[in-house]
Amino acid sequence: MDLADTAARLGVPVDEVERVHRLAGDRPSAPLPDLADAPAILGRLAVPPDDAAEILAGWPVPDSPLWTPELRWLLDRSVALVRADLGGHDWLPPGPALPRERGPAWRHLYGYAYLALVDVVRAYHRDHGIDDEVSWTTLADLGRNLAVDRRMRGEGWPVMQSWLTLHARGGVYELGRLQHQRGETIGLHVPESGPLTPEAVDASLDAARKFFPRHFPDEPHTEFSCGSWLLDPQLRDHLPEDANIVRFQRRFTLEPYQEPEGIDADVEVRRFVFRDLSTPLERLPRRTALQRAVVDHLAAGRHWQWRVGRFPI
Repeated sequence: MDLADTAARLGVPVDEVERVHRLAGDRPSAPLPDLADAPAILGRLAVPPDDAAEILAGWPVPDSPLWTPELRWLLDRSVALVRADLGGHDWLPPGPALPRERGPAWRHLYGYAYLALVDVVRAYHRDHGIDDEVSWTTLADLGRNLAVDRRMRGEGWPVMQSWLTLHARGGVYELGRLQHQRGETIGLHVPESGPLTPEAVDASLDAARKFFPRHFPDEPHTEFSCGSWLLDPQLRDHLPEDANIVRFQRRFTLEPYQEPEGIDADVEVRRFVFRDLSTPLERLPRRTALQRAVVDHLAAGRHWQWRVGRFPI
């Protein structure tokens, strides 16, 4: 195939198409579920009705005029790329960011790739003795992220499409309040799923202490870790000492601050606190103490930091 022509038709840089071609090679892909089964699967994955309707309307049936040959190639090779790293636990872009305004096939291509991998990763879970409830709870992060992207008017997905490959490869597990990522340490992530109370965090950590030795005994872990704006000590200048975020911070010993490569903490704070990257600062809501803290800090010309911390298991 002509990679330069494919890239031009997709409207993406040729080096990104070359990356997909190189990493996927001739490795096996995986089929999408039958269209008749898709509504039930989307329900299990907590996909909101509006997104589910778009996904079903754009389903890549053989005669669909929405699916050009280059889109079908990218879907097939993106699935193969992710599947080839089954069991991996690093962030993995599944392919280039597409011009999603072109329609549902473009907007949801990596969602279709995720759906194609559901049975693959569930089989991986079963091979490791992981309960089906944990599998579906973890994989339902797809619906949560689609809802966030809709709230953000399409600004959320470029980050999320890489994040969700962790779920599709068995690299992350949702155990109660927190998501836990395999690696040298157990990496902690905080989804948008309710208050970050000490009790909920304790229960999630206790679940992880049992989960990983049972299901991944060859991966000894001695620490939990987290990289996040949530660990920025500057938050204590604005929040009370009994705030859940402050109590979460106290669990960690912070590493010395280093400017992170490829992460703008100011952008990440806005992404998670407001789910909005384009509204002028003075028009952002100030309903909560955290929202007021973020706006006041930025309005004063200060910047947030992305901090990394650890604590023993």
